[in-house]
Amino acid sequence: MAALQTAEKIIKSGETFQGRCDKLFTNILAGGRQGKNGMRRMKMSKAIITVVGKDTVGIIAKVCTYLAENRINILDISQTIVQDYFNMMMIVDVSRMTKSFGDVAEELEKAGEEIGVKVKIQREDIFTKMHRI
Repeated sequence: MAALQTAEKIIKSGETFQGRCDKLFTNILAGGRQGKNGMRRMKMSKAIITVVGKDTVGIIAKVCTYLAENRINILDISQTIVQDYFNMMMIVDVSRMTKSFGDVAEELEKAGEEIGVKVKIQREDIFTKMHRI
């Protein structure tokens, strides 16, 4: 009965059924907090990851595997190799990670040491304030 009442409300609002389903599906996947009209919203929390060191096989794989295993989503990524030196910068969403920020920072640093690179993570707001002119 509740499903029928919900369907009637959607029809009366003029919103298409597909549009409503798309919104609900997107918000369910985001796993966000309850918001207006019962919709779920997720506040994104961004961080900057930098990776620097001598180029070797598996750097991107190692870092990206760690991020995926810890529910950290890559939003943007840029990498270059200049005269055998690897440099990568990532913008990531850490809002769904299950560990503390400090634990993630330590574990990324250790993962980098295992392959001979320096890996650092900083919250976006701190990164932005440090690099303001």
